[in-house]
Amino acid sequence: MRLNMHTHSVYCDGKDTPEEMIGTAIQKGFSILGFSGHGYSPYDTCSMNEANTARYIEAINTLKERYRNEITIYLGIEQDSTCRIPSKDPYDFVIGSVHFLEKDGKYRPIDFSRDELIAILEEWYEGDFLHLAQDYYQEVARQGQFEEVDIIGHLDLLTKYNEDESFVSFSSPAYLKLVEACIASIGTDKIYEVNTGAIARGYRRTPYPHRTILDILHAFGGKLMLNSDCHNRKDLDCGFEEALRLIKDCGFDCLYILKDGDYVPVSIDAFH
Repeated sequence: MRLNMHTHSVYCDGKDTPEEMIGTAIQKGFSILGFSGHGYSPYDTCSMNEANTARYIEAINTLKERYRNEITIYLGIEQDSTCRIPSKDPYDFVIGSVHFLEKDGKYRPIDFSRDELIAILEEWYEGDFLHLAQDYYQEVARQGQFEEVDIIGHLDLLTKYNEDESFVSFSSPAYLKLVEACIASIGTDKIYEVNTGAIARGYRRTPYPHRTILDILHAFGGKLMLNSDCHNRKDLDCGFEEALRLIKDCGFDCLYILKDGDYVPVSIDAFH
């Protein structure tokens, strides 16, 4: 089995049309492909406006029917915590992510660039990364309380530029305490994605979340799904082999898939 539920196309900031994505997914032996365009946000240039959202919904629903005998297609959306969608309808699933932090009515992206992250850290947090992390994980925890959210996206996105641990040690007790509080608040009803997107784009050699966080998720009984956060069809399965080994090494024996409107466990040995 091979699948990806975190897929971006030309309707937001992806490089390829949905049909091009589907063609590559079929060639690569995917069973399931879920599209997750960025839901509209007034301060996110990558998000879909109202007109583009309508075109996106129509396109994915058309392709669902066209390819129903070859691959299962799902219509989803990636919702930022600071701009909820009005309703889960008409989507099959919702990924809840935190890309922005807010201060005094101003929103700034924590994953746009290393320089922007440093500017946020210095201008808003006096260089205290743990204070920034506290605000970030509180936003992630808030996303976990939203009824419409099914999947928690790239849990530790704020460490996109921390491969060298220059901002924080991945084993820092103070940092992991913030992560643990976030996961405890969300609980085990949501699905947590293992996301290889930063590998494809050259920012990390390992997926989100970091192994230390995967260990916490395992201890909490967290449910995992493997996604590539794909913006380019050639990267649909980028890093999957390594990610599966990591997930197994952390003690997980299953991953979750969407089937008939519910999330069901499948043996990790079924994935490749």
